[in-house]
Amino acid sequence: MAADPENVAADPAYAAALDTAERLLGFRLERFLGPTPGEPGNAADFKRIATVHAFGDVWPRGEHLDTRTRALVSVTIAATLGVLEPLRGQVRIALNAGATKEEIVEVFVQVAAYAGVARAFDGYQIAAQVFEERAAG
Repeated sequence: MAADPENVAADPAYAAALDTAERLLGFRLERFLGPTPGEPGNAADFKRIATVHAFGDVWPRGEHLDTRTRALVSVTIAATLGVLEPLRGQVRIALNAGATKEEIVEVFVQVAAYAGVARAFDGYQIAAQVFEERAAG
């Protein structure tokens, strides 16, 4: 389900954040932001706030970290936390931002040393799936 077009149109920061997300991820986020059965009314507020914060406030910051570096840091964080679906997006962003597959593998070497081999292997399975998707075209 898509995000409510009225909410997007009424909030330029939200629209800009969605555009940034598309540039980084390679696809539109709206399909993940629409209401789902049983959600309370303020769920849309949460999704908008989270989207604007991440893709409107954080990702565009380029003065001290470029997007590629920020993406590799984000892969590291998602892998360390074991949040596998967000990790999938972070690996896509890293590749879209110019990180190499080899650099991403090195992130998992680092995660293995500091967060544990099991956590690194779990996360690497997601990265390998993204690599396979890219190879398939």
